[in-house]
Amino acid sequence: MEGVEASEKVKRTTARLCSLCNQRKAALKRPKTLEQICRECFYNVFEDEIHRVIIENNLFKPGERIAIGASGGKDSTVLAYVLSELNKRHNYGLDLFLLSIDEGITGYRDDSLETVKRNEIQYGLPLKIVSYKELYGWTMDEIVKAIGLKNNCTFCGVFRRQALDRGASLIHADKIVTGHNADDIAETVLLNILRGDIARLSRCTSITTGEDGPIPRCKPFKYTYEKEIVIYPFIFFSLTFNTYAYFKKLDYFSTECIYSPNAYRGFAREFIKDLERIRPRAILDIIRSGEDFRISTTTRMPEQGTCQRCGYISSQKMCKACVLLEGLNRGLPKLGIGRKKPGSGGQDQEQSKRLLEKKGLSLHGKHGNVDY
Repeated sequence: MEGVEASEKVKRTTARLCSLCNQRKAALKRPKTLEQICRECFYNVFEDEIHRVIIENNLFKPGERIAIGASGGKDSTVLAYVLSELNKRHNYGLDLFLLSIDEGITGYRDDSLETVKRNEIQYGLPLKIVSYKELYGWTMDEIVKAIGLKNNCTFCGVFRRQALDRGASLIHADKIVTGHNADDIAETVLLNILRGDIARLSRCTSITTGEDGPIPRCKPFKYTYEKEIVIYPFIFFSLTFNTYAYFKKLDYFSTECIYSPNAYRGFAREFIKDLERIRPRAILDIIRSGEDFRISTTTRMPEQGTCQRCGYISSQKMCKACVLLEGLNRGLPKLGIGRKKPGSGGQDQEQSKRLLEKKGLSLHGKHGNVDY
């Protein structure tokens, strides 16, 4: 009897050892693989996987100036830290910068930017901040007052994408890196399927996008799980398992945007989380499926051009930002929201576009344009 108890005790003790090194006690159950590993091995596999993604996909070249999209949140903070460490460890030879966008959201972005400013000092990386007010003459607080909460994420998403490019051009960056993780990309695949957006579906899983635009964008976290970045309670065990940002004690801002509680993406996110609880590899499987999609040769894809107003890349005569901004300036904030429907608004939208072209208004108004 005592022998059985001793055997069980040895098994329990052995079970607590790291499954990779078999020397140290396991500190967490890894979400992606379900391996029980120690902190040191977690650091190693987490950073080595990102390094491998960078090398295998040739994301960078020595001497390039890289703008890290920094919001102060957990993804961009961990990205800035890891990329800074890997740059030193593996001699990438990159000039790294933090680039932040101030959307003008009181009680949210102003607080998160304080975190980014601390990161600037902590990581020794130069910081550039550009604001919606500076670029567009509007803050998100002002836009929400005009449009309400229903479509505000459309404005913010369009303006933010363009603001990142414009900010990167100001610091002469060769590429932008963002903290989009595996969960984000899986969500985007689902959203594009639900929306029937063939153009975006064909490129949303690409690790580098915008090569035909002003500045390419890279996603080194493409295969990195969100749970491995953030601090979280693992519901199947009595212990609280903490992850990279927690173990490294990184300084990041954890509050969600006050204007996005009802964002459409949130529903896709919840679905992804449900799938992950049942089968952790579901996230990677969705990404792989997105990579394997083939667009029919008979499908007409939008042709990339440039906006006649501001010169930004666009598949239309005017980019989405120009259309949205003109709607705001004319007191028609819903101009450009949604898709054209036959006989119900499409003609009005075309008339509005012709009017904008006739007026020849600039995207930036008194601020002028940013040349690429």
